Amino acid sequence: MASIKKIGIIGCGNVGMTTAYTLMVHGLCTEMVLIDVNTRKAESEAMDLGHCLPFLSPMQIYAGDYADLADAQMIIIAAGVGQKPGETRIDLVHRNADIFTDILRRIIAVNTDCLLLIVSNPVDVLTYVALKASGFPASRVIGTGTVLDTARLKYLVGEKLGVDYRNVHSFIIGEHGDSELAVWSGANVSGINIDDFCPLCHNCSRMTDLYELYDDVKNSAYKIIEGKGATYYAIAQATRRIIDAITRDENSILPVSTYLDGEYGLRDICMSIPSIVGAGGVKHVLDIPLSNRENQYLMESAAALRRVIDSLALAHISV
Repeated sequence: MASIKKIGIIGCGNVGMTTAYTLMVHGLCTEMVLIDVNTRKAESEAMDLGHCLPFLSPMQIYAGDYADLADAQMIIIAAGVGQKPGETRIDLVHRNADIFTDILRRIIAVNTDCLLLIVSNPVDVLTYVALKASGFPASRVIGTGTVLDTARLKYLVGEKLGVDYRNVHSFIIGEHGDSELAVWSGANVSGINIDDFCPLCHNCSRMTDLYELYDDVKNSAYKIIEGKGATYYAIAQATRRIIDAITRDENSILPVSTYLDGEYGLRDICMSIPSIVGAGGVKHVLDIPLSNRENQYLMESAAALRRVIDSLALAHISV
């Protein structure tokens, strides 16, 4: 699947529609169908987006139903209840698992060959639900994971060091949520180990000056939600970045949420881990070197996700 001609987006809220707009502007498909329980909203969103097309590349954008997904190469699921101020992503799980199961049942009734890209939160748990419910190969069920968290880390580190954040290389891995962790042991600035770079930049004297940025990354969504009610611009770009890697068969390394089958000693769980992403989805999950402390934090993050998964009734992961 190197070329994605048709994309379906389920969920016409802030995230779904910002993603739709971003994909339209970047011309990443030639046909896009919008689906929402509120059909009038989906129709209005499609009309509004359609009025942009005279300024952009030609494509079809329309509101539809699940039957219209039969020939979609990719389906993005951005549906579900949103995160409220003070609420964690994990708090959403039982409400969104119910919604998810119904969506997946409708998808697999018409299309079992597509790639599923999960954006809804808690993304790692819902990626696992989607994998188990769909029966799709793990390579074709991907969550946006910590691609956004990693971008936030790069941005903040770049600001702190006074360098282009695109030259900062590090990962946030684990849960896309409160138990996520920064892989400082492998962090570098254009190949210069970050431990060595800090004394050179004159903006911080030692590596520990950067540790506080991890909390800023982890709490970014809470601050944004408190201030404006939802996050959607950056997650739309993160979603676009993943689709770029797939459509162009880039073999890019991105910390998407994917199924683990022995990597890091973990099995039967979906977590956000650096993976090679290209045509067809996840080609290979990378077992990257971690410090002893980072490995411990990853195990704790996995245990937190496992507790949530185990709390779900079997009906949530069976269609």
